[in-house]
Amino acid sequence: MDSQPPTSYNKTSLLMHTNKLALEKSPYLLQHAHNPVNWVPWGEEAFAQARAEDKPIFLSIGYSTCHWCHVMERESFESDAIAAILNEHYIAIKVDREERPDVDRIYMMFVQATTGAGGWPMSVWLTPELKPFFGGTYFPPDNRFGRPGFASVLNYISQAWTNERPKIMESGESVLAELKKQSEVKTSEGWLDDKMLEDGFNIFRRSHDPRLGGFGGAPKFPRPSVHNFLIRHAANAKNKEALGMVLLTLDSMAKGGMNDQMGGGFHRYSVDERWFVSHFEKMLYDQAQLAVSYIEAFQIMHDPTHAATARTIFEYVLRDMEHKGGGFYSAEDADSVVDPAHPHEKGEGAFYIWSKAELDQILGADSELFGKYFGVEPNGNVASDPQGEFTGKNILFLARPIADADKPVIAACQHKLMEARKTRVRPHLDDKVLTSWNGLMLSAFSLGAQALNEPRYTAAAKRAADFILTNMYDATTRTLLRRYREGDAAIHGFLDDYSCFTNGLIDLYEASFDLKYLTTAEALAEKMMELFEDKENGGFFSTSAGDTSLLLRMKEDYDGAEPSGNSMAILLLLRLAQFTGRADFQASAQKALEAFGPRLRAAPHSLPQMLVAYQFSKNKPKQIVLAGPAGAPNEAAILAAVRTRFQAQRTIIRLDSAEAQQWFSKRIEAMATMSTTGNTITAYVCENYTCQLPTNDLDALVKLLE
Repeated sequence: MDSQPPTSYNKTSLLMHTNKLALEKSPYLLQHAHNPVNWVPWGEEAFAQARAEDKPIFLSIGYSTCHWCHVMERESFESDAIAAILNEHYIAIKVDREERPDVDRIYMMFVQATTGAGGWPMSVWLTPELKPFFGGTYFPPDNRFGRPGFASVLNYISQAWTNERPKIMESGESVLAELKKQSEVKTSEGWLDDKMLEDGFNIFRRSHDPRLGGFGGAPKFPRPSVHNFLIRHAANAKNKEALGMVLLTLDSMAKGGMNDQMGGGFHRYSVDERWFVSHFEKMLYDQAQLAVSYIEAFQIMHDPTHAATARTIFEYVLRDMEHKGGGFYSAEDADSVVDPAHPHEKGEGAFYIWSKAELDQILGADSELFGKYFGVEPNGNVASDPQGEFTGKNILFLARPIADADKPVIAACQHKLMEARKTRVRPHLDDKVLTSWNGLMLSAFSLGAQALNEPRYTAAAKRAADFILTNMYDATTRTLLRRYREGDAAIHGFLDDYSCFTNGLIDLYEASFDLKYLTTAEALAEKMMELFEDKENGGFFSTSAGDTSLLLRMKEDYDGAEPSGNSMAILLLLRLAQFTGRADFQASAQKALEAFGPRLRAAPHSLPQMLVAYQFSKNKPKQIVLAGPAGAPNEAAILAAVRTRFQAQRTIIRLDSAEAQQWFSKRIEAMATMSTTGNTITAYVCENYTCQLPTNDLDALVKLLE
């Protein structure tokens, strides 16, 4: 779809003021380019100005589709009175957390440690040396909601900077020392054992909602790394309860208002416990990871509804989130214009919700039948609506299974509503392309292509990979950039860019058997180790060395809305060791696991994706080597047998050419002797390259895979 200009909420400010953010590419920074605040981007120019003028820094971190970021902008950053305070007493810096997760992590750690909570917008006050001394998240413009007003806080801190400077500087030093202590991760043997897996399962079991799915109460956030762990724990430990927790969660989410029932794709989270009232922004990383969850559920259960949900995610991404050259955009906003006649008045979810009168007008005689299935009420179906944004409106959810006889009518209704949605003003699109999030989406399309036998998904994955490799990768130096927008690629890649994208390339190799993706994955893994690995203590720093603006080099390990760079790095090295036979990949992964051993033991529920990596390390991976020419008569049946069943430990290697045979044989000697007879595919099923007798018989292969 076409990109849209970033939203600015103050028409007057747009005409009166322009600050230095106007020269940036980030949609989030551009949203603030016409605030009366003299914003400057993160960088040495801003730091030097703070030192020269002896002013504290006010650091504001957010992202372009963040609802409360928009609120704080409208209330405070577009206020001439508040802007005057900021401009006189502070150097005001804006950071897009999606472009600079390294900066965000450091100061979020401070805010969480000092306030007990975190979130965006994040507001932090720093010394000119970038040391934090006060912070929080959203501040209302004046005292309300039990929160101090932003103007009051600004004035108080300004006075303290003048009158109590030694205390502030001492606070900054002590906080920094504590942050350094908390962020230390060192190799420590003897912590890794299978008890971590059982402990992790039991913690998730206690927080699981046995009636509505999910973990914990409202609000409910999808956290697919938990699904990844529980699915694998179910397979390894023969634990049906672990699988049941995931299936209930996925089924409940798919039926709820958090799932865009008309257009596909999942919103960020549900504000209630039943997945009904959503926070309506859509993030690429959610689409990618949830698609994988539904695909894996389909591979296990062979329930077509899981496949159907995955397909709706993919169709949404291809329709609304794909860059014309390949690659995928980052997010769509929750807020959108309620009435085109008043373009500056926005409402949460306005693009997605419907009044009964609108549905009657669009659907005619079919409106009653449609409403029965999608929970439509004459006066709206949201009982509690403190903000009044959903008054008289309906959030569509699957209230009951659709009868087979009614499916054609409902499909026609969905088509009509999608056509009607085209006349509405779309939510703001954050049209930057991020390498790490594209890596996650690359994996999803690659796995979807295999499990659902859908060549279009392979093609989409190739377009995305080739876009990154063409625009954001230097093959000579083997380095990645993080962000692309409007022809501009910038920001040196972080650990999660390398680890997520390289995992995606491995998945794409298994979907396409195009060797270039695996050779590039090997090169990127080597570069990742060079840039980020702590050779002495194990694990991987989130950033490369040399950025003096960063107070800490952290080893991120929390698997939250996105998997951590360390979890993904460990997993990709373990996987690549199976493709290449390289002991150095295996050793680095093992040393990293040992470094995080104490954290895994103390809080396994915080690192579910790393538990996935640990499970992979301790089990014997199953290599499935398919030798024989491309297009062989039994190829489709052999591939279907391999791809349609869930096998967490499997590695698929395709010897379909002399080039492939040579490449693998150089790395793993046994590959040189793996061949086929005639125009067929011969399958070798191995564990650590101890192989069963080769076969080209489908029934025999199925038995070996079980």
